[in-house]
Amino acid sequence: MQYFLIIVVIAFVLGLARAMRMSGKSVALIEKYEGDFENPALVEEIYAAVSADFFLSRIVKKYGATLEDFRKLNAKLMIWGDFRKYNRYVPITSFFNRTTLEYLLAHKNDDARALTEKMMNHFHI
Repeated sequence: MQYFLIIVVIAFVLGLARAMRMSGKSVALIEKYEGDFENPALVEEIYAAVSADFFLSRIVKKYGATLEDFRKLNAKLMIWGDFRKYNRYVPITSFFNRTTLEYLLAHKNDDARALTEKMMNHFHI
């Protein structure tokens, strides 16, 4: 029983550290590209960060997503979600969360407004 508790605590701490690391990357990109969110390098950095993460890269592989898919999704999210609320910016933050990334890739052909509203609802914006 004692080993089980130790394993659960370690899993929790590692999960929390991963969440903080991904949140930090998201916020760093928001701050780096503040005022220049149209920069093509932003999407390349998002794609690189997502592809480097164990969990997010599995979602990318599952849907066979490419850099071009990320560009199109980012462009759709920019139409209706081009504003910052605290440390959240829908066109960036949406790619760094497992559930929102999965939804975006599964519905990449949906209307821009519907995608953005779904992301805003997820982040309580």
